[in-house]
Amino acid sequence: MTSERTADARSRNGRTGGHGSGAAPLPLRAGSDPVPADPVLEVRDLDITFGRGPGAVRAVRGMGYAVRPGEVLGIVGESGSGKSVTSLAVMGLLPPHAHVTGSVRLRGQEILGAPERTLTAFRGRTVSMVFQDPLSALTPVYRVGDQIAEAVRVHQRIGAAQAARRAVELLDLVGIPNAAQRARAFPHEFSGGMRQRAVIAMAIANDPDVILCDEPTTALDVTIQAQVLEVLKTAQRETGAAIVIITHDLGVVAGFADRVLVMYAGRPVEVGSVDEVYYRTRMPYTMGLLGSIPRLDRGREQPLVPIEGSPPSPAALPPGCPFEPRCPIAVPACAESEPEPVRVGSPGHLAACVRSGEIEAEGWSPAQIYGMRAVASTADTAVRGERPRPRGERDLVLAVDGLVKHYPLTKGTLLRRRVGTVRAVDGVSFDIREGETLGLVGESGCGKTTTLMEILELAAPQGGGITVLGHDTARMSARDRMAVRRDMQVVFQDPLASLDPRMTVHDILAEPLRAHGGREVGPRVRELLGMVGLEAGHAARYPQDFSGGQRQRIGIARALALEPRLVVLDEPVSALDVSIQAGVLNLLEELRTRLGLSYLLVAHDLAVVRHIADRVAVMYLGRIAEIGQADRVYDAPMHPYTRALLSAVPLPDPVMERSRRRILLEGDLPSPADPPSGCRFRTRCPLFRSLDEAVRRRCVEEEPQVRRLGDDHGVSCHFAERLGAE
Repeated sequence: MTSERTADARSRNGRTGGHGSGAAPLPLRAGSDPVPADPVLEVRDLDITFGRGPGAVRAVRGMGYAVRPGEVLGIVGESGSGKSVTSLAVMGLLPPHAHVTGSVRLRGQEILGAPERTLTAFRGRTVSMVFQDPLSALTPVYRVGDQIAEAVRVHQRIGAAQAARRAVELLDLVGIPNAAQRARAFPHEFSGGMRQRAVIAMAIANDPDVILCDEPTTALDVTIQAQVLEVLKTAQRETGAAIVIITHDLGVVAGFADRVLVMYAGRPVEVGSVDEVYYRTRMPYTMGLLGSIPRLDRGREQPLVPIEGSPPSPAALPPGCPFEPRCPIAVPACAESEPEPVRVGSPGHLAACVRSGEIEAEGWSPAQIYGMRAVASTADTAVRGERPRPRGERDLVLAVDGLVKHYPLTKGTLLRRRVGTVRAVDGVSFDIREGETLGLVGESGCGKTTTLMEILELAAPQGGGITVLGHDTARMSARDRMAVRRDMQVVFQDPLASLDPRMTVHDILAEPLRAHGGREVGPRVRELLGMVGLEAGHAARYPQDFSGGQRQRIGIARALALEPRLVVLDEPVSALDVSIQAGVLNLLEELRTRLGLSYLLVAHDLAVVRHIADRVAVMYLGRIAEIGQADRVYDAPMHPYTRALLSAVPLPDPVMERSRRRILLEGDLPSPADPPSGCRFRTRCPLFRSLDEAVRRRCVEEEPQVRRLGDDHGVSCHFAERLGAE
């Protein structure tokens, strides 16, 4: 695809930069072109209010930024900070009851408040948008190719046949295999990653000047996320467009963006180049965000830095700085008036904090500001990292041996017949010892949740065996099952869905105690609330009265009510902001240390698993690909799939992220109803493609089994030693 604006596209080292906060665009960072291009999109003093009168909610207050051709601006912040509302205002997609003031200029033309006909002419041609949920963004009853062709014909005078060819070209450009055939498919026939790529194809169909991306990778696996980000880079190179990416993932911003804008309570609180904001942070809120992220390149030796409390409601902002109630270095002046962003350090770096000068002069780190200190005592180190006894000398709390779970694939309505088998779990084996955490990771559809549910069911498995706390689930009586359920508890992914909204917190925590005839309820409920960092007075409230992080703490307290030995954690922090996630992870680690718990952690976030797990098992298409000590698997992976997974996880470190070697997997996860013969990973394996034709035959014909390559390290790859020798 070619465009007159392609000449404006620049490599990362040569992109222009520009940014403002309700002010004139800022000067370029060092090393960029001496004469900056005019902004293609400029937002000034944007205010967005929902409702009228005393109950009005100011969702965005004084928002401003500017982006130039070829520039990538990342907008980050916690949920409710106003990121997505701002992008919808730029596109003119807010509901009628939203009151919007300020200025939005596109190529110098004011579009805020413009007639719908004018906005329609701009949308898709000059400015386009990639939405968070691609399935909602695509019409389910029209073929994907027809929808892309329609986007082309709306703005270009071409025939249907030419538009259809253009749709196929765009699908091929964004990496859709067999583009001509896939263009005739419906959205539900695409995987999540393919749908997002189709939406990107639609967004770049008319060579826009600006592409707004609202959380484009949030619901995707890290391997698919890496593919989508690569597609966005390709789209930018082809169109020369500026990109505004809204995300909560600071690792994505570190490697993808030129500049970053941090939002809090509806307004910018720190703005600057990615390097300036990440390495010379001057706003305590930004420091808290960066310090709360589990990093793939660090183990559990460095505690996370949580931001206490929750963001304020836009309808009831505190006086002065909105971050003052949560800020660990707040002074009386912070509560008097809200600080304006001022220059700190290099040109273009702004921060809204009255103590930014002190932060710069003292060189404070997030750990210093938030009062966290690295674990130094020998006793703590022994508990957090090294176990007092070798693993083999500790009691076995869970053993899974050759677990199999297949589902029949049927067809027909009245006369249903079996046409295949879905091999969800196909021979999985692992074990967990006392006081140990095992992380179960892999892409969506690999069988993690099915494995978890088979364990929680405490019934005879379809194949293989499960032993929980010394009890074989195939031979359990009803009494045994009741006893095991007392000692094995679960924390679910969505705390609001797992807590009964009709029950108070007291009743929620008291329910398992009463069901199992436990100790006196009242004192135990107060003890549990204190254990997870909540107040005794919270017992009278309902789940909807709490923030997401507080609800997850309630779920953890309920799981601990009966003093279990094994706790199953099903994506316990995936629905939380990073600032709240850090507090929950620190709590889980503290409780494991204090109570001697064992965890089975199911997660898709490999950085979270690195922070909390002793051992990790990587699953692919119903089988274990690699298993072993977490540090060994993360630092020296021996399976090509593990290497690809780890390389796809972004790091919140701009220099490291730009210099990393990324292994992009081709295609999507094969269907478990029709897995490839031999090695299930061979269709996507970069090592397989490098082998001689004669050697490949073994991968095609012989399915590899997990084999030991060292103490407590197993790999299911015929040629793992070749990777180890690199």
